[in-house]
Amino acid sequence: MSATTAPVDEVLPAPRLFVLGIQHVLVMYAGAVAVPLIVGGALGLAPEQRALLISADLFACGLATLVQSLGFPGIGIRLPVMMGVTFASVAPMLAMIGATRAGAGAGFQPADALLTIYGSVIAAGVFGIVVAPFVSRMLPAFPPLVTGTVILVIGVSLMRIGINWAGGGLPTLTKVVDGVRMQAPNPGYGAPENLLVALFVLLVILAIIRWAHGFAANIAVLLGTIAGAVLAALLGKMSFATVAAAGWIAPILPFQFGMPAFHAVPILTMCLVMIVVMIESTGMFLAVGAMVGRPIDQPALARGLRADGIGTILGGLFNTFPYTSFSQNVGLVGVTGIRSRYVTVAGGVILLVLGLIPKLGAIVAAVPVFVLGGAGVVMFGMVAATGIRILAQVDFATRRHNLFIVAISLGFGMIPLIAENFFSALPVALKPLLDSGILLASIVAVLLNAFFNGLAHADTEAAAGAAWASEP
Repeated sequence: MSATTAPVDEVLPAPRLFVLGIQHVLVMYAGAVAVPLIVGGALGLAPEQRALLISADLFACGLATLVQSLGFPGIGIRLPVMMGVTFASVAPMLAMIGATRAGAGAGFQPADALLTIYGSVIAAGVFGIVVAPFVSRMLPAFPPLVTGTVILVIGVSLMRIGINWAGGGLPTLTKVVDGVRMQAPNPGYGAPENLLVALFVLLVILAIIRWAHGFAANIAVLLGTIAGAVLAALLGKMSFATVAAAGWIAPILPFQFGMPAFHAVPILTMCLVMIVVMIESTGMFLAVGAMVGRPIDQPALARGLRADGIGTILGGLFNTFPYTSFSQNVGLVGVTGIRSRYVTVAGGVILLVLGLIPKLGAIVAAVPVFVLGGAGVVMFGMVAATGIRILAQVDFATRRHNLFIVAISLGFGMIPLIAENFFSALPVALKPLLDSGILLASIVAVLLNAFFNGLAHADTEAAAGAAWASEP
């Protein structure tokens, strides 16, 4: 690395980039394909159509990641960020499917609902590009007090994912029959074998971090995952049937289900989702910026949010859904200590290949989620620890109100995690806003900080936070 090259811009040797990129892909894969599986199930698509949705999603993930990490003039945060479909879009898309089904009756065609979704996704992406400069001007409202609180909530929110991975998925399985979501207990959740493998992966990762040096320490999560996969296979908990059934080549073309349909209400709903995505992305960018030592300024934030819009447009064009920076991968940056954005650029290229070659994607998909559970505890805990580290720079001694800001914001952020039906009596249109603990914590922290400290103090703390983040 040149003395003038920042660590985030360092181009590592190709073999290292490939291995580190694979590590990022493994971390995000389960989350990346979850939304296409949910939407495909809600629509009652045939298996080959669901496979197309997954391949298209991986392909668009790769494109969006390249736009965000590699960057183009005026576009891209240019940090080690992976992009994936936002879960904030699931409830609105299921509502669109239900409305289309109700309107069509016996003549319902899944493609009609998909084309309505794609039209709203493309329109929301354009909306995101237009409003990105205005949303980026909110950056002064995110001093270290707010940023640390939001990143802490991100880490704690992710911990639920890691723990559920260790248990074997989710405690309940959701099926959609005729547009109605039904839940049943997951019979394999919490099985001793799952917990054993997750613990084994965690111990392997800790051992590598403790005793290995150099590149081996950087890929501790990948090595731990491989060891866990081998153990799962020996226990008979890993199947390769989907690998044998998957095809070799699956070209991804724009508009494979037809031309998108543009309707006002779905577009407005998806634009609301886009606002949620942009606020959550702001927290993700600040977290990654703190980890890699590159403070986020207003122009950089505008580029990153604009890339979210571009990625979402690409999603609509290539038969998939809205995209955002994937929080699962933020913790991996902290664990590996690798700051180079070209690692996620490599991950984006790998996603493109997985989208075009389903058999390779099936190999990655064969890794059971409980294998990732042990890694998830480490990675997501690192995100929370980063938030705590930022909060350690905040003045709690002479500004007692700061304690209340953190406490109340954290409480609001926990609502969707602890009480999923807490807001069930409120209008369905508010669901994208109220289902996100990260968004709730962000809004409450910003408002309380402005109330207690004012924006002048926020500017001072922001400068102090930038100085901290630039430290090696």
